[in-house]
Amino acid sequence: ELDGAHIAAIELGGHHGANALAGILAGELGVDAAITTAGDARFGYALDEPPDGWGITNPEAARPVMAALLAGEAIRLDIDVAECIDMDWLSLDSIETSDDAGPGLLITRCAVDPSSDRFTLHPKTLIAGVGCERGADGAEILALIRESLASEGLAEGALAGIATIDLKEDEVGILEAAAALDVPVRLLTAEELEAETARVNEPSDYVFQTIGCHSVSEAAALAGTGELLIPKRKLGRATCAIGQASAIVDINKVGRACGRLTIVGIGPGQAGWRTPEASSAVATATDLVGYGLYLDLLGGLVEGKTRHDYPLGAERERVARALDLAAGGREVAIVSSGDAGIYAMGSLVYELIDKGGNEAWRRLQVEMVPGISALQAAAARTGATLGHDFCTISLSDLMTPWEAIEQRIKAAAEGDFVIALYNPGSRRRREQFENACVILREHRPPETPVVIARNLGREGESISVVQLQALETDMADMLTVVVVGSSETRVIEAPGRPDRVYTPRGYGNKKQ
Repeated sequence: ELDGAHIAAIELGGHHGANALAGILAGELGVDAAITTAGDARFGYALDEPPDGWGITNPEAARPVMAALLAGEAIRLDIDVAECIDMDWLSLDSIETSDDAGPGLLITRCAVDPSSDRFTLHPKTLIAGVGCERGADGAEILALIRESLASEGLAEGALAGIATIDLKEDEVGILEAAAALDVPVRLLTAEELEAETARVNEPSDYVFQTIGCHSVSEAAALAGTGELLIPKRKLGRATCAIGQASAIVDINKVGRACGRLTIVGIGPGQAGWRTPEASSAVATATDLVGYGLYLDLLGGLVEGKTRHDYPLGAERERVARALDLAAGGREVAIVSSGDAGIYAMGSLVYELIDKGGNEAWRRLQVEMVPGISALQAAAARTGATLGHDFCTISLSDLMTPWEAIEQRIKAAAEGDFVIALYNPGSRRRREQFENACVILREHRPPETPVVIARNLGREGESISVVQLQALETDMADMLTVVVVGSSETRVIEAPGRPDRVYTPRGYGNKKQ
């Protein structure tokens, strides 16, 4: 019955995240989640989707075990982990067991051969401490970790993560090994590692002189778990030690995560012009940094995030704050309107990384998410103004000498480019736009179409098309982009409808 009071997980079934997603949506919508997968409905869990802190060897073997439990039949139950491991989520007291039963459930940290009728769970109590020379091969590091685990018969599924010194945040080999094992990398400072020196088997004065601690691999394993299970082993240019905790490791309490900074262009403002990738980057961030108005434009996406609002201007402070947050292990999105790589924060982020003198910034993972620029939005709203060669010029002389701007306007006008003028004017800066118009009129016909687009994609949007001879200084401000057509740009007039502006590319003259 479709009464609007329930939400169900359908399409691919409830497993693999669908039930969890249904629960989240139900909570947001104030309705009930209709969980139809039998195990979840009866027991509140699915064996092949254990909570954080548990690994699986053979997920396909969960089905016969769950089928037996649902039928009230006995299963074989084998547990060889410490009693302090929290297994309350399994409700083992309510499970009927028999040594002669068919399907079995094994809970162990040891590696076992996959079996179709014995489902195996591994509590994640192990951490691999890893050290390596710069540029060590990821396959070599992965092989070393696996050999270390195999030396004691330990399962990869019992590995909670890889721990190393924070100087290795950008070490590709370690990141590749972690990805292959599907575990996170956690970073520890030299001071945190040095605190474990008394329990390290082979402290090194050379390592201390080089990076400020006497050990990396063993110290990292100890710092993450408290007990060294497998001493340091070496392979090629990497070392590995395995630490064992007495309980499931809360990986979020081991050092810090690898930080990431995503530079996000959210388009002109409305959600429909924001790319799915941009929305996803904002949704996964822990912290949002940007001009307050731009963060407000994100609407409900900012809920649950830590906002770092800045006034218009203060660009360097904004970017430095975003970099510092990411260097502290946060997932940070620095937000720009339009495209962040066009007259926006993108170039400043890379400039500070390049010239800021902060090595922690250089180690960060930095990504750029493109957005719809004001230039694209203005052209789309009015037709196809950018149908042929075009360029963009900012009229702001705050960071570029006016002489250079003037030279670019002249060159673009002489080259007959369609020209998009960004930052055409402000309350205090009016003469630059006026001077630009003078130069353009020297090289373009007076009837050249000019698109004036303000507040694109936002409340108060206004778009007009005028001729170059009628263009006036007070028609534009800092919220406006002005697109001046080339000598070939044309206008299609239609009574009662907006003018359409296009620049022909010359398809009709194309050589066959």
